[in-house]
Amino acid sequence: MSSFYQWDGGDLLIACHLQPKASKDEFCGLHDDRLKIRITAPPIEGKANTHLCKFLAKQFGVSKSMVSIINGELGRQKRVRISQPTKLPDELGIMC
Repeated sequence: MSSFYQWDGGDLLIACHLQPKASKDEFCGLHDDRLKIRITAPPIEGKANTHLCKFLAKQFGVSKSMVSIINGELGRQKRVRISQPTKLPDELGIMC
């Protein structure tokens, strides 16, 4: 098992390090023991969190309502729950 994710039943929990105001939305490797995610939204008035949930929903094939931030709403270090993902991005190497 990798250090940045764990399974909770059918839900996937991901520890991530967010970089807002990036040039594009992307996964970009590990930052310590967290998945580094770059997003284009600024960290103002919850825009980065909303954009992160939308990005992850698209990557994992779920609706936005199935992605929630469970820790770290006000910081860069976050834990995210993805309920019942229908696909797993190959570049992350996540095992079922």
